[in-house]
Amino acid sequence: MSENNLLISEPFLSDTNFLRSVILLCERNEEGAMGLVLNKPTDILVGDVVKELSEFEDRIYIGGPVAQNTLHFIHRHPMRIEGDIPLMNDLYWGGNFKDLLYKLKHREIGTADIRFFLGYSGWSDGQLDAELEENAWIEGAATPEVLFENAPEDLWRAILKNMGGKYREFANYPIDPRMN
Repeated sequence: MSENNLLISEPFLSDTNFLRSVILLCERNEEGAMGLVLNKPTDILVGDVVKELSEFEDRIYIGGPVAQNTLHFIHRHPMRIEGDIPLMNDLYWGGNFKDLLYKLKHREIGTADIRFFLGYSGWSDGQLDAELEENAWIEGAATPEVLFENAPEDLWRAILKNMGGKYREFANYPIDPRMN
């Protein structure tokens, strides 16, 4: 993955699926791109979806509008999960679900170090590049700490403020520019 591991929606992006979204890019190659929306939590608890995690009281996030019947996860624990994919230093995507369940059950991985998503965001070959040229997205970089330690409702603003310059100004734009 490149240094720019995030897509931050521009302030006036009108697509309701991605309004004020921060997307972690998990894969980008000649076939397209795939990512997970980091700041769209649901009211659904992980334990409501995965019976083996019935005591898990964290919320599931909407990873994007594609295949919302699929479950994805990222984690930031140095105790690697078999088959996970490194995304950046100390942040991993997916892996063997049985290994994950074992590590959660035996408290080798804490619930504060993992996030679950229904669905994902996807782009076909050239689609993301076209959207970037249209300025629909701002490319950025983040650390696992920024991603996990900001409240979902604050993440979009916090990342833009940290980027500084004109992006700091974007962070304060109202959703409806007529309200400015």
